[in-house]
Amino acid sequence: MERSFYQFALKYRGKLIQDEYSQFAEAMFLDHSFPKMSTDFQEISQYVEEKAHPVLQASTFDRMWEEYEAG
Repeated sequence: MERSFYQFALKYRGKLIQDEYSQFAEAMFLDHSFPKMSTDFQEISQYVEEKAHPVLQASTFDRMWEEYEAG
């Protein structure tokens, strides 16, 4: 079973020195409506864009997605 983007991104949580990835992961973790089981770029991208959260930025998501796909 392929892990979801959410599961992938959780590895960035808890850094002592916060960066954009760790901030994104923390905000994603605290957002109870985030599509946690999704592996679909369109679904997550649309959610991030519609959420318009100052930390859940589309540009950060796009870079993290590239790493997620690279596996």
